[in-house]
Formats: sequence, structure tokens, C-alpha cells
Amino acid sequence: MDIRTEDGAKGGRYVTGEPGAEAEMTFSRASAHLIIIDHTGVPDIYRGQGVGAKLANFAVQAARAGGWKIIPLCPFFKAQVERHPEWADVISR
Repeated sequence: MDIRTEDGAKGGRYVTGEPGAEAEMTFSRASAHLIIIDHTGVPDIYRGQGVGAKLANFAVQAARAGGWKIIPLCPFFKAQVERHPEWADVISR
């Protein structure tokens, strides 16, 4: 599954899928070293395929590579954080 980053000065999203059927995880920039993941949306055609979890893992890997932390505001991402204590190095509480 190809996940791409669409990034802007104030935020962006991690996205996969085709136009009109995109799964996304959106984020806002709180600072140069801190993002807030605020929404995850997965269309019905991708449900049950682990797409949301793949987006969450991608966000964690991006944070590690970029040297920033994540504030988990999105309920889905918060639940993923609880399931993955190994992500604690990039989670800001």
C-alpha cells in the first residue's frame, strides 16, 4: 500500500488510495518538532484491511525519521498508541 505525505506550513495529511476513495490521517503543526494528529478517515471500501493502522504506523515512522513528537488527539490514533507501547518515544502526552 502506497502512503504519501501531503505537507504544508500549518499541517498536512498521510493519504493512500485513489481520488474519491482516499484514506487519510490529518495533522496540524504545533511547532517544528511537534505535530497533532487530529483525524483519521477510512472509506468503507478499505474497512477491515488495516488501512488505518498502516497510516498510524506510517505517522510514527515519519516522526522518528523527522525527529518530532506526536500529540494524539484523534480517537483512532489514541487507541493505536495504547496498543503500541513501543511508540512511546514519539508520543507527547
